[in-house]
Amino acid sequence: MENMPPGYRFYPTEEELISFYLRNKLEGVREDMNRVIPVLDIYEYSPSQLPQISGEASVRDSEQWFFFIPRQESEARGGRPKRLTTTGYWKATGSPNHVFSSDNRVIGMKRTMVFYCGRAPNGTKTDWKMNEYKAIDTHHASSSSSSSSSSNNRAVPMLRQEFSLCRVYKKAKCLRAFDRRPPPRRDTYPPSQNNGSSSFDHHHQHNQTVEKSSGAGSSPESSCSEDHGQCSHRTEDVENANEPFLDWEQIDWFLGSSSPPEP
Repeated sequence: MENMPPGYRFYPTEEELISFYLRNKLEGVREDMNRVIPVLDIYEYSPSQLPQISGEASVRDSEQWFFFIPRQESEARGGRPKRLTTTGYWKATGSPNHVFSSDNRVIGMKRTMVFYCGRAPNGTKTDWKMNEYKAIDTHHASSSSSSSSSSNNRAVPMLRQEFSLCRVYKKAKCLRAFDRRPPPRRDTYPPSQNNGSSSFDHHHQHNQTVEKSSGAGSSPESSCSEDHGQCSHRTEDVENANEPFLDWEQIDWFLGSSSPPEP
């Protein structure tokens, strides 16, 4: 993986982590899996030491690192796992969540943990976090589903405990590389089109004002031509927009205050 081209990044989905990497590790199918994700008891190390000892796929990554964690002896005897390190401890937060496949099947469980410096209950919370994944026992799940097909209760999946897969990362104070996306596309137009649009709006508003003002005294000759589809006297209307619309001599004659106007 040293000769990978620029831009290559090992960023598997949760389904790929469980269905491919963790499943192959549990079944012992592929020995080269340890090159990509090494087997490591991460509780023997401080989180800041983990990036340097991660696998080939993520050793050069600056944001996340993957490890296979073997089952502890206390867990094999039915006890609780010990998550103490030399500098602090990992504390589980929230409840475990199901991990679903693309066809909506439960394929594993996910638990999130946060690293605290010091000793409980006076530890100091840090930015280091971890997602721990465990795969379900497919043989047990198939037998339990067939036996409980007549019941309405959902069977609790049995987990494989030999190995778990963890993803270690730091809480980002800004967008991580895999969260960053190009800015949304905005349609831009050349300045000439923008200027033309604004001049068209101004001209359209001006024409509406002229048409409203000249509607009462306009003659049939100033109407739009149906043959050409445009106003034949639009230019004359614009030029005469500032002239008076009423003949005051005719108004005075109509009111009887003056003699009839000469034709």
